Amino acid sequence: MKIYTKKGDTGTTGLIGGTRVEKYNIRIDAYGTVDELNSHLGLLRDRAIDQTHKDMLIEIQDRLFTIGSWLASDPSKGGMKLPEIKVSDVERLEKEMDAMDGELEPMKSFILPGGHETVSFCHIARCVCRRAERLVAALYDATKGEGIDPVILAYLNRLSDYLFVYSRLVSKKLGAEEIPWKPKV
Repeated sequence: MKIYTKKGDTGTTGLIGGTRVEKYNIRIDAYGTVDELNSHLGLLRDRAIDQTHKDMLIEIQDRLFTIGSWLASDPSKGGMKLPEIKVSDVERLEKEMDAMDGELEPMKSFILPGGHETVSFCHIARCVCRRAERLVAALYDATKGEGIDPVILAYLNRLSDYLFVYSRLVSKKLGAEEIPWKPKV
């Protein structure tokens, strides 16, 4: 099977199920942004981080492929068997965040992203995750939720929180400075 089909040369792409849509369709933008997030997580996973967190990032990347498959599917073509995102996936993120939070000092203010390259990768992934969440929310709204399980939105929402907490844990483990934001009013 060749990677190129030339079918997209006119500005359309195929959804799972065969329907062709414009490449600027919000559905394409949503799953493309989830794919971008997945790539950023791969970059983060390639950093010198402990194996437990690498394993968690691999799990998250798997879940993002699942989300992408749902977003890339034509909801009018029912009967397709796709992997699922479950409430337990959201709960796993929450459990991991609770464990990380137990190692961190309470936040007293917003913090400026950065402090170490690995921390910055976490923040970039978090921002891309928020963008993916906004696009999926817009798609959900535009389609009246057809073919999009609300658990997908919950997962993306929780994932951005997870990435923020993880950035703080990485900062702590690396001894990176967390610079508080002090509004100049």
